[in-house]
Amino acid sequence: HCLAVRAVCQREIDCDRGNGYSWKITLLRNYWKSKVKQEWLSGKYSNIPSQHSLPEKSMYPMDVDTWGEILEAELER
Repeated sequence: HCLAVRAVCQREIDCDRGNGYSWKITLLRNYWKSKVKQEWLSGKYSNIPSQHSLPEKSMYPMDVDTWGEILEAELER
């Protein structure tokens, strides 16, 4: 699970590990973020008609750099 999460959230995982978090805590901190981030990066939410069309679990607190990655991926589509 840790490697799958790191594939999507490498910067976040490396930062947490660098700050001394155990793999277990790092996984708990980033698991849902990686799921939501992967859906955004894959384009699942690219053509939604309104905010009400987003599934309930489509949002997760993410930092500016993560949203920057998502927006860059969107611009490349």
